[in-house]
Amino acid sequence: MKIRDAVPGDADAIAWVHLESWKTTYPGIIPQSYIDGLRVEDGAARWRVRLEEKSATVLVAEDEAGIFGFAAGGTPLHPVDGFDAELAAIYLLVTHQGRGAGAELMRRAARAFRQQGFQSLVVWALQENPACGFYEWMGGVRVAEQGIEIGGVTLPEVAFGWADIGVLAPAQE
Repeated sequence: MKIRDAVPGDADAIAWVHLESWKTTYPGIIPQSYIDGLRVEDGAARWRVRLEEKSATVLVAEDEAGIFGFAAGGTPLHPVDGFDAELAAIYLLVTHQGRGAGAELMRRAARAFRQQGFQSLVVWALQENPACGFYEWMGGVRVAEQGIEIGGVTLPEVAFGWADIGVLAPAQE
């Protein structure tokens, strides 16, 4: 497994991983009609712009078969008092979960955020997302809640925070 900075040419693969992750994570949580309406092409166009603008830190995890996961974030899109960085997205194909890649993506993203001067980190997740257990395992604590509208339905979302980003990205590594 290799983790590296994403480049614009990774947009299609990132969009595919993003969509495939939604298809395996969110049935029964997000309306199926919304999931069924998502298209890789639309996501790839959005990721291409983000990667070209370099408006966020985006890392990809890959193996000999290609990209199987990614993490993205930086300046908060959904601010929480007391937290100055946000992990806006982290997704892995279900076939690669539970093998340490998610934890390594989180650590590498936190390290990049720390190098950019960020001191704390928050990540939002749908309350019913099984990844909530992963964030708690990584040391995150619930620090906020809100509703988010997806597919015409308002769903509960929770924020997990790390008041000191150093617990994820120690200075001495």
